[in-house]
Amino acid sequence: MLENILPHAMLKAKPNLELRIKTLKMDWTIIYDMLSLYLM
Repeated sequence: MLENILPHAMLKAKPNLELRIKTLKMDWTIIYDMLSLYLM
């Protein structure tokens, strides 16, 4: 996943960053769902 975003970064902590991005996406979708239900 990060290879597509940062192809030449050569990051050593790649798995940790990918896990953090996945958790942020999950948190954002939960917040988005809560707000969309609240605004309906």
